[in-house]
Amino acid sequence: MHTTPGEAAPASVTRSAAWGGLRPYVQIARVDHWFKNSFMALGVVLAFFYEPELAGWQSVWPLLVGLLATCLVASSNYALNEWLDGPLDRLHPVKRNRPVPSGLIKPALAYTEWLLLAAAGLSLAWSLNLAFFGSALWLWVMGILYNVPPIRTKEWPYVDVLSESINNPIRLFLGWFALIPDRVPPLSLALSYWMIGAFFMAMKRFAEYRHIANPATAAAYRHSFAYYNEERLLVSIVFYATTCALFAGIFIVRYHLELLLFVPFAAGLFAFYLHLGFKPDSPTQNPEKLYRERGFVAYLLICFVVFVVLMFTSVPALYGWFNVDSAGTRPLWTIGR
Repeated sequence: MHTTPGEAAPASVTRSAAWGGLRPYVQIARVDHWFKNSFMALGVVLAFFYEPELAGWQSVWPLLVGLLATCLVASSNYALNEWLDGPLDRLHPVKRNRPVPSGLIKPALAYTEWLLLAAAGLSLAWSLNLAFFGSALWLWVMGILYNVPPIRTKEWPYVDVLSESINNPIRLFLGWFALIPDRVPPLSLALSYWMIGAFFMAMKRFAEYRHIANPATAAAYRHSFAYYNEERLLVSIVFYATTCALFAGIFIVRYHLELLLFVPFAAGLFAFYLHLGFKPDSPTQNPEKLYRERGFVAYLLICFVVFVVLMFTSVPALYGWFNVDSAGTRPLWTIGR
């Protein structure tokens, strides 16, 4: 539709133009990555495990506020990441089409978005309690350490994986502290959660490296790829999976032996994800798109349900078979005597 001189543009055209200018800034906030905050669920389940009376309507509001606060802080980190990675993303076969390398983002507005999202998220976190605020602030600071020179841990081999995956235990703490602000969850489970995040992140690096299929191009895109190769990444993947299993074993024996029944499901999850990592143009490069892998999503949901059910189930016979003393938590269901 054309307008004559002096004639106002139709409202629909104005709205379309406004959205066109705003859309790149929404994109760099990566709202589609908010699903990663579902990792808070382990902290919530753990809080219900220790304090079953929290499983009621009184917990809905703090969990909603906590989830929104975490999403906003995460989006602040994403906006910073997108802006600072822009020059390097131009060297990536797919990421070069993102808003920053495409020239759609203005520097001042990018930094303003980063700070406003952080302020909103941290303000909500403060409204819950000090422990939750501290964890949210920790999440935000890790985004700075990961992205901002001269530290920029994403460029350091192995440190890149560990500094990104530490967001897993931080999210565990956020889920826990939203409901229980005066105690800390078991360290063994937090460390195991860190290592499973490292496993996922190392698989992402492995898939990216294989997809680029050119060591020189890979090193130009991400400095850590100058050191990495397929063998080194696979060795690190085995290390993270093994360390995750070790700390998970400590938690299981110390706190809830019934989770031994979950071990085959967990092993299957690792194997399934490893299988996806070897696919051409692997979906593990972009975890936000894993929903397209219906078989994996279905298996992941089965694992989550089995884990939650076992967390609230007692199987006394297991303690006798393995000669382990019960931690004395109150189960919802008891199987056998």
